[in-house]
Amino acid sequence: MRKLPIFTLGVEEEYQIIDPETRDLRSHMSKIVEGAKIFLKEQVKAEMHQSVVEVGTNICQNVADARKEVSFLRNKIVDLAAQQNLIVGASGTHPFSKWQDQPITDDPRYHHIINELQDTARSNLIFGLHVHVGIENREIAMQIMNQACYFLPHIYALSTNSPFWEGRFTGFKAYRAHIFAKFPRTGLPEYFDSVQSYDNYLETLVKTNCIDNPKKIWWDLRLHPFFSTIEFRICDMCLTINETMCIVALIQAVVAKLYKMHLMNTSFNIYRIALIRENKFRAARYGTDGMMIDFGQKKEVEYKALMLELLEFVDDVVDELGSRDEINYIHKILSDGTGADRQLKVYEETKDLKKVVDFITDEFTKGI
Repeated sequence: MRKLPIFTLGVEEEYQIIDPETRDLRSHMSKIVEGAKIFLKEQVKAEMHQSVVEVGTNICQNVADARKEVSFLRNKIVDLAAQQNLIVGASGTHPFSKWQDQPITDDPRYHHIINELQDTARSNLIFGLHVHVGIENREIAMQIMNQACYFLPHIYALSTNSPFWEGRFTGFKAYRAHIFAKFPRTGLPEYFDSVQSYDNYLETLVKTNCIDNPKKIWWDLRLHPFFSTIEFRICDMCLTINETMCIVALIQAVVAKLYKMHLMNTSFNIYRIALIRENKFRAARYGTDGMMIDFGQKKEVEYKALMLELLEFVDDVVDELGSRDEINYIHKILSDGTGADRQLKVYEETKDLKKVVDFITDEFTKGI
């Protein structure tokens, strides 16, 4: 059996910049981003709302490299925020901040989006984790993208970390995706039978002025239009680096396993997006505590049982990828709860959303 190629990684995280007194989101007036660019160059950028900072790793050869980079980025942003008397947190939504109070970054790109999408864009005060996995052959990457859609709800459930929105418990473990769903071209991706059909789709959207560039496809999973990567965009921003790296490792392992199956002239079943959408809703609503549909058996199964099956499915590639410790952290999430579960536990004990903010800021550098 041929050795697997190196599945390079890129990790993007979106951080909340918070006032330590009010615990509300706070504009950093680009000072954090400007300060970070001295050290990080293009690894840091402002987002649409001035209270958001996005960071991204360089191309990483493995999960261990990615952990070092994400650790460095989290620490650096904390240091720069402290110089402005601000703190940093990680959650898919802020527990009580209102989007109406958050200033928009003065940038032509964001002005264009606001002009086109209006309150849909202004209200998009959310924070996510994006993971790129490198694959040079775009045709193989397209096939893997089609197959990997099945696993998106399983991965998503582990990351659920946005139970509150504008001061209310939403009833969901992950509400972020429902906010983002107001945008066009979001959610689970379409099925494409070839790269040519995918490229034709992008070309049609650009030619008809639906989008001005192919990056405005904001699906949960996409074949990146400019990089040789598959980009997983479904996950909430994770509380801790251990959770982030666990999910990064699982995503890489799923891609590597599907690639290995391709080398063996086999493939994973491709299921209808309409069916996968049912599991995505369950992941958002219940996180790791609910039931999901096993489409092969056509019955409901406890999520945790399905996750154990997924771990068994990828087990033969994990050691070659060098990510056994990160993959094993899934068991801790299953036993201790996701970020959403732990936020809700703090709220149940204190009835104070400011204490929840304290929790997400305290957890930000835990494990580094």
